[in-house]
Amino acid sequence: MSLSIKPALWLIIFIVGLPLLSETIYSPAMPRIAQAFAVEENLVELTLTIYLTGFAIGTLFWGFLSDRFGRKPCILMAFSLYLIGCVGCGMSPSINNLVLFRFIQGLGGSAGSVLGQAICREAFHGADRGRVFASVGSALSLSPALGPTLGGLITQNFDWPVVFAVLALLGLSVLTLVHFRLPETNVLIGKKDLKFLTVMRRLFSDQRILGFIILVGVINGIGFSYYAEGSFIMIDMLRLTPAQFGYTFILLALSGVASGLTGRRLLTRYTTQTILEWGLAILLGASALLVGSVLFVSMIQGSNFWLILSILVSMTTMMFGTSWVMISSLSSALEDYQQVIGTASALFGFSYYSFISLVTFIMAELHDDTIYPMPMFFFALALLGTVAYRFLIRPSLVAHLS
Repeated sequence: MSLSIKPALWLIIFIVGLPLLSETIYSPAMPRIAQAFAVEENLVELTLTIYLTGFAIGTLFWGFLSDRFGRKPCILMAFSLYLIGCVGCGMSPSINNLVLFRFIQGLGGSAGSVLGQAICREAFHGADRGRVFASVGSALSLSPALGPTLGGLITQNFDWPVVFAVLALLGLSVLTLVHFRLPETNVLIGKKDLKFLTVMRRLFSDQRILGFIILVGVINGIGFSYYAEGSFIMIDMLRLTPAQFGYTFILLALSGVASGLTGRRLLTRYTTQTILEWGLAILLGASALLVGSVLFVSMIQGSNFWLILSILVSMTTMMFGTSWVMISSLSSALEDYQQVIGTASALFGFSYYSFISLVTFIMAELHDDTIYPMPMFFFALALLGTVAYRFLIRPSLVAHLS
């Protein structure tokens, strides 16, 4: 069954992108928040873990509900909750209140990710779906520039609660646009087999899905960990201002956009498996470069400039590779679960966001006021993603092609 009216691509980007912006815009404010509440830096980093924990739980919740009641009403309910979270974060008098409302913010914002992906999978098919995911991925690659740049300017010129006021206004905009412009894409409401446990057993016994959970978790875990740990490294240790730190993300964004555009072209000539393998190779090489360059500059006692340059070159290259991996993974991971795509997307999203939460928690625990834990951890994650692909994903892809 096909849709008579397809959702606008720009609206899908807005729905999926706002939750990501909620983290990237927050990154430059983290050192200021630690000072405002007089708490340790790793405790502020854990607000990211709490946000992602709420995100994981919400992913499970909204995906299942949207199979029963439709995508549009669930997005409206979820972003209303997100709006409450934004207002609560901005008005928080203590770190405990901030943690609570960050959880609520993540709980609501998660619908943007899981339901945005479900909408793409329902409204577009075949090669069109791959191109849509590539376009969305390319557009969302601007978030690493837009979010930190905007967040850095806000933090440098205003107090940190203004960051959440901006997010609240954007959340209200999404609610308005979804109400008036988003068509319902779940054309099988009330006609699906919604046995949650049946879908869960099938999904988690699928070796290929388990591999994609690890792989997508690794890719996003590296990104989110950099937003948190990188802010303390670049601002507190290497003495960039919040605005300067935000500007550095322009390079990451340009790399992500270039990767998304080239990935879209490559999809017309190569399989998603090939693009995924190339992306993983770039990721692993760039993470090794990050470790090697940071250790070398530190060994020769190079200046902060060379450390900053080493980090930026390596992270920009990693962003290029991770974008190819994400395009390929999200486009093909759930292609065998189309009849229960909402519930399957929910379980898939819950799993990889739980993995991301674990990654950011470990990064916060590894924080020791030096530059070294982040490069080492990112290299270990790149190795883990490569192993997951080699032993869990690739065998099933080869079997499918044969």
